[in-house]
Amino acid sequence: MSGTSLDGLDIALCEFKESENGYEYQILDAETIPYTEIQRSKLKNCPQSSALEFAKLNQKFGKFIGKSVVTFLNKNKLKADAIASHGHTIFHQPGFGFTTQIGCGATIAASTDLTTVCNFRSLDVALNGQGAPLVPIGDKLLFGNHSACLNLGGIANISFDDEKNKRIAFDICVCNIVLNHLANLKELPYDANGDLANSGKIDKDLLQILNSLDYYKNTRNKSLGYEWFETNFLNLINSSKNKSIEDLLATFTDHAAFQIANVLNQNKIKSVLVTGGGAFNKHLITLIKQKASAEIIIPDDKITNFKEALIFAFLGYLRLNKKTNTLASVTGAKQNSIGGAVYLMNPIN
Repeated sequence: MSGTSLDGLDIALCEFKESENGYEYQILDAETIPYTEIQRSKLKNCPQSSALEFAKLNQKFGKFIGKSVVTFLNKNKLKADAIASHGHTIFHQPGFGFTTQIGCGATIAASTDLTTVCNFRSLDVALNGQGAPLVPIGDKLLFGNHSACLNLGGIANISFDDEKNKRIAFDICVCNIVLNHLANLKELPYDANGDLANSGKIDKDLLQILNSLDYYKNTRNKSLGYEWFETNFLNLINSSKNKSIEDLLATFTDHAAFQIANVLNQNKIKSVLVTGGGAFNKHLITLIKQKASAEIIIPDDKITNFKEALIFAFLGYLRLNKKTNTLASVTGAKQNSIGGAVYLMNPIN
């Protein structure tokens, strides 16, 4: 798993078992491999690259994923049956009918000798869906004891069952994409604990502009990509150069907390499981608790850090077992689907 926050490559070895009561899971081992500055720069700038450079990076990143998996398994003396690879999103424009994640699945399969499932989003987009979020089916089947599941990654997204017991989900707002971007301007990888934001002052005029963006007028079946951040947030940041980084962080953090709390309150969520890197941002969590009436539940570090990787492993498991892994009620597609391209290694004749 490689997310929009560009922290690194998440690898999790997960085991699943179907029983009469549903699905059981276990994260046997997990690790995040931090990106080098060169890798981070190439992934970040890939949308502006030529077609040839894009193809080269797709193959090279696939090789990096494959090599990382082999090293992870060998180092920990582990074995895997298959790989589920999300890759790294470069383009996500479902309105134009496409979404693109790099990390060539064929290269991963060939370099690991393991069956590889990849390209999870494209079928749903072809069915006129948003291709995101995909995690909600895992939220429902693996974490259904919580009223809702909130992921605070590069983008904050949520999933929960509606009044008809149908799972719905959507991206709420950008989260760590913008907070990490601002921290990077101070040559920091992220705002640890939200301390910088906590020391700044909220710009009320900028906050009003952020909370008035058209995206928030839509309620469901909506998703965000890095392009949206570039179009809507980067321009605001670049036009706010007279403001301190601390004040910008204070403003954007409050904006995220407001939008998240607004969704929790509007949908009368009683308890929410919070995971992703943003769950470690104490200032952000404090603001959400102040603004929302829901009980905020943060699990152990392994689930907090690797829940998304766990669920993409689950999506791969469902795909290989020919079971629905993408919900139309979440994405707005024409129908449920079994998404993911499969590169079979050592197939049985």
